[in-house]
Amino acid sequence: MRMVFRWFGKDHDRVELQHVKQIPGVEGVVWALHDIPAGEEWPMDRMLEVKRQADECGLHIEVVESVNVHEDIKLGLPSRDGYIENYQRTIEKLARVGVKVICYNFMPVFDWIRTDLYKRMHDGSTTLFYEKRKLDHMDPAELVAAIAHNPDHVMPGWEPERLKYVKQLFEAYSGVTKEDLWHNLQYFLERIVPVAEKHGIRMAMHPDDPPWPVFGLPRIVTSSEDIRRLLKLVDSPSNGITLCSGSLGANPDNNVPEMVEEFADRIPFAHIRNVKIYENGDFIETSHRSEDGSLDIYRIVKAYHDCQFTGYVRPDHGRTIWGEQARPGYGLYDRALGIMYLWGIWDALERSTNSPVESAGAE
Repeated sequence: MRMVFRWFGKDHDRVELQHVKQIPGVEGVVWALHDIPAGEEWPMDRMLEVKRQADECGLHIEVVESVNVHEDIKLGLPSRDGYIENYQRTIEKLARVGVKVICYNFMPVFDWIRTDLYKRMHDGSTTLFYEKRKLDHMDPAELVAAIAHNPDHVMPGWEPERLKYVKQLFEAYSGVTKEDLWHNLQYFLERIVPVAEKHGIRMAMHPDDPPWPVFGLPRIVTSSEDIRRLLKLVDSPSNGITLCSGSLGANPDNNVPEMVEEFADRIPFAHIRNVKIYENGDFIETSHRSEDGSLDIYRIVKAYHDCQFTGYVRPDHGRTIWGEQARPGYGLYDRALGIMYLWGIWDALERSTNSPVESAGAE
């Protein structure tokens, strides 16, 4: 298990790299050029600048999250080929600066959906919250406005310059089915994966968050069955999955430890976080501790350990605690606590696996 930490860049993140370096066991940052619009080729000088900043703190930049996929590719429009060519050239450049994994998603319009970025918990911390009933009666433009009302931080996947056209985006997706989206994903992967394979990069698709249709938009990576289909579209080690326990685990029908066991060799990157699921369809993001949510984080980590997982792992969203002024879900303190919880489980499993079994009655 190789621990990494998501970082939004020197000018866009209040978390400092020297503080990331102080978290035990963290070896690299998960990064992206978030201000580059989806579909554009990433400039090499910007990539080298991120590498220089990380190198100064002894951290690597081997995982990128995300190189966003342009909506024209998801929609299968004639213009997609130009955007795919830009994506291919970006992959080539990323390989040259040492990137090994690219996390991306194929979710229409919205990368992820929550109804409250600052839901207050009983202990006074705040966290990300999904309220099903509110979403069922909400206009998409209203949700965009609510997420955008966060002046200090642009949330990843909710870039204002793109979502100001949310009405037109929904019109474009009118009539687009799940099968259409699968077909367009295959077209994309057939052109991207060979390039990634050639340059030693593993593509790692993030599942849909939440793992069910929202606002009538199709969702295609929500279950084990979907992941099997994804991996068969282009059967290559460079076509993999970012196994996100929080995204998939929001549906209680998904058994995350079993997913780890089944897909271990196609998981180059893992997100581990906990959620508490309510019977009415709501869910809230808790601390990583198993007892605080609905997911058994111990069993999830044990599944990775049993598979001798050597891929990258990051703690996913954390609460905002101890008065920290931070991007919702991405503060320093609770994610650092999450890392230490994950390492505690891993280290205990290592000790129990490697220690000789004491004979009965031994002194």
